[in-house]
Amino acid sequence: MSIYWGLLFFVLLFIEVITINLVSIWFAIGAVFAMLVALFTDNLIMQLVTFIVVSIISLVLTKPIVKRFNNTKKTPTNLDRVIGKVGEVTKKITAHNYGEVKVFGTVWTAASNKTIEVGEKVIVDKIEGVKLIVSKNKEEK
Repeated sequence: MSIYWGLLFFVLLFIEVITINLVSIWFAIGAVFAMLVALFTDNLIMQLVTFIVVSIISLVLTKPIVKRFNNTKKTPTNLDRVIGKVGEVTKKITAHNYGEVKVFGTVWTAASNKTIEVGEKVIVDKIEGVKLIVSKNKEEK
């Protein structure tokens, strides 16, 4: 019976290697322990219990370690850096028509609930889809 546990170990290890995320390593560890138990006893129930218990224990013990190494930090993109920055209107913006704003040398489609003339400075409030939502720069004037 230990040959089957060894085979299961290699199958689970192969699955782990070909996937990006940790999905079967805990079960592979459980299979190793079940294989060791199978070397000493033919009791299938004991082997299955060992497999399940060791798999669960290895999952519980390694989960905090995996979380620490998992990169959950958001990396700001170029889009994020324009929010709150000052831009210059290059095409008139009205409440009903999109205009254009130049921020950091890049021209963006922009919208606002007020009319903003060409040459005026605006603040980027947020991004919706591929357009900037802007408002007049209050520091101008």
